[in-house]
Amino acid sequence: MKKTDAEILDYYDEEVVKRIVEKYAFPEKEALELFLNSETYRMLANPDMAMWEFGPSGIFDMWEAERITGSPRRSVYMRTA
Repeated sequence: MKKTDAEILDYYDEEVVKRIVEKYAFPEKEALELFLNSETYRMLANPDMAMWEFGPSGIFDMWEAERITGSPRRSVYMRTA
């Protein structure tokens, strides 16, 4: 499987982690680990899914839906895609 460009992933890492830290007050390192180990991140890293089209807010929403419900596909962004 090909991977999404590293520059794109770095951008999303920074933006999504910033939102996790702001909303949940996790330390930055813990927030990064949570994001990198999520199904949301695996989906983002898959270039065939073109997840970067949702923007950082959409990816954060998917991560949050995954955290709450167990699946990023329960995000409003995935239900309307």
